[in-house]
Amino acid sequence: MDDKPGTLSENSELLFSFGVIADIQYADLEDGYNFQGNRRRYYRHSLLHLRGAIEHWNTEGRLPRCVLQLGDIIDGYNAQYKASEKSLELVMNTFQMLKVPVHHTWGNHEFYNFSRNYLTNSKLNTKFLEDQIVHHPETVPSEDYYAYHFVPFPHFRFILLDAYDLSVLGVDQSSPKYQQCLKILREHNPNSELNSPQGLSEPQFVQFNGGFSQEQLNWLNEVLTFSDTNQEKVVIVSHLPIYPEASDSVCLAWNYRDALAVIWSHKCVVCFFAGHTHDGGYSEDPFGVHHINLEGVIETAPDSQAFGTVYVYPDKMMLKGRGRVPDRIMNYKKENTSQF
Repeated sequence: MDDKPGTLSENSELLFSFGVIADIQYADLEDGYNFQGNRRRYYRHSLLHLRGAIEHWNTEGRLPRCVLQLGDIIDGYNAQYKASEKSLELVMNTFQMLKVPVHHTWGNHEFYNFSRNYLTNSKLNTKFLEDQIVHHPETVPSEDYYAYHFVPFPHFRFILLDAYDLSVLGVDQSSPKYQQCLKILREHNPNSELNSPQGLSEPQFVQFNGGFSQEQLNWLNEVLTFSDTNQEKVVIVSHLPIYPEASDSVCLAWNYRDALAVIWSHKCVVCFFAGHTHDGGYSEDPFGVHHINLEGVIETAPDSQAFGTVYVYPDKMMLKGRGRVPDRIMNYKKENTSQF
């Protein structure tokens, strides 16, 4: 990338920073490979990578305001070995060493290990960290999905989305929600193996992905409307990416176009952080929103790293990546420039 952090002008004032990390997927297992058998996964070492990231954030001259954990905190293999709770406890105990709050996103591996009901009552539910806009009740999320917003610094709002709000994972198979989501999936994926994108015109319709309900999208629209009105800058967080240019097409949210349509109808969104792809990715969309897919810890060799710190300035955000995560400069949209 052409932009280097060194291009910062001397008078740029650092407002605050926040940490980002994705796809830790810890398991007490020997190294393995991904489902295609072509990429190594370092199940045990992922915990050491997490410790290294936490040590880094804890010793920064100015502590970050928070850390965003982008989902898939433990690997699905834990369920097979009846080790889900033990592994989660180990990772959560590691996160307790962090001196700042961590916001947890839920990914597919959360649902391989636990039901949605279990997660709602677990330490992975960080909704207690949300901020309320008392005079705008429409910005209060429903209990039907796991999403919330918070303000780590004046005029900056962070929104955490539930990309598995529509999903066949983690829900009771006898429930109407499961039947509804299975119907959506089968309408787009006729394969007997629902995790296979083979032959699909819309390859994101696989079982390990999910989508956003209309209810959640309406809520997102209300929060972004408030942020537009109050001239806030917004960071959105989701396990699943929503912009094809920044992601493998198989890893996108089912109805990513619907999410983009909401975001593109507002001017406040600066960037969208996601995990899931493990390979990482980046693109600025036509509306000036920066889409960052963070490289996954699970596929990061022991001699490398995979996390980042985002430094926030009045005119830009700068991601300073470690190891596999590259640096990015995310300039804010220019005011008074027509997007249409």
